[in-house]
Amino acid sequence: MKAILFDMDGVLVDSMSYHAAAWDMTLKTVGISIDKKIIYEIEGANYRQVIDIISRQFGRILTEQEIQEIGRKKLAIFEQIERVKPFDGIQELLETLKPKYKLAVVSGSNRRTVHITINTFFPDTFQVIIHGEDTKISKPSPVPYLKAIERLGIAKDQCLVIENAPLGIRSAKSAGLRCLAVTTYLDKECLKEADIIVYNHREIGKYIQQESAREDEKAKGT
Repeated sequence: MKAILFDMDGVLVDSMSYHAAAWDMTLKTVGISIDKKIIYEIEGANYRQVIDIISRQFGRILTEQEIQEIGRKKLAIFEQIERVKPFDGIQELLETLKPKYKLAVVSGSNRRTVHITINTFFPDTFQVIIHGEDTKISKPSPVPYLKAIERLGIAKDQCLVIENAPLGIRSAKSAGLRCLAVTTYLDKECLKEADIIVYNHREIGKYIQQESAREDEKAKGT
């Protein structure tokens, strides 16, 4: 294992409650009322995909102007209400990983949100950052992760993805990558497509340590 690729919202930072609230408040302005759980379930999609998925569920076909306006409103509301913070232990975990692995972020959030979050909490940590505006289609497409590993220059079988939502897991697996999921917002059943599931960030570090030790032993054996 030479590279670890992290989703951002729900893996690095505890932010999804604010995203869900911002989407709820924004969509109500166009007459759409949602169960906030849907935002957790489709986490990883970029804003255009979120709007398309939800509007179609309500039988609405929105114009490009409406999509852009909803996207702007959601971002403005999110920035007003958010009190995002890193999950306990994640900054310490990244510090231990930096000397040994190449690190990347692969997020469906917009460029501004991703760069503000990473620069605020994790400066000089990630070699590659992919945001929702870097690709025409975001998760569950494999494209975001394929773009990240291309930039990293690491073989697929030497990478590990850390995710927390079904679309992100599907994106990683369809890109041919091993995926660990952490149950930050959704239960184990929702994350069953992952190769391994853990329950907190301490277990992420423990798994990586175990894999590193196993690989070291294997190398000694050869």
